[in-house]
Amino acid sequence: MILRHVAIDCADPSTLAAFWSAATGWPLLAEDVDDDEALLSAHAPVPGFLFIRVPEGKTVKNRIHFDWLPTERTRDEEVERLITLGATLYADHRTADGRGWVTLLDPEGNEFCVERSTSERGSQD
Repeated sequence: MILRHVAIDCADPSTLAAFWSAATGWPLLAEDVDDDEALLSAHAPVPGFLFIRVPEGKTVKNRIHFDWLPTERTRDEEVERLITLGATLYADHRTADGRGWVTLLDPEGNEFCVERSTSERGSQD
């Protein structure tokens, strides 16, 4: 089996897809955008994100979330960039020794984390 898409229920597929496209750099497939769905294409073997309009709103903490590892920036630079794009700081788990992660919310309140980049980790973890 191959995981093709991660489906994300939302109120506004095009707005949420635009945020995640800017955050990840993954292209929004124009032919797969309408009022009820929007698809981001990731590089294989990573599954794409399929945003699907649903009538009910988010009411509780996500049961699953994404942990992101920056590749072109430090963790802190990535957090600031994502906040500029429309994310909101939810919980800061950074520690005095430079370890830890940051939990953010996307524009519809879905939790996700940003960890330290590979270069920041070195041999520590």
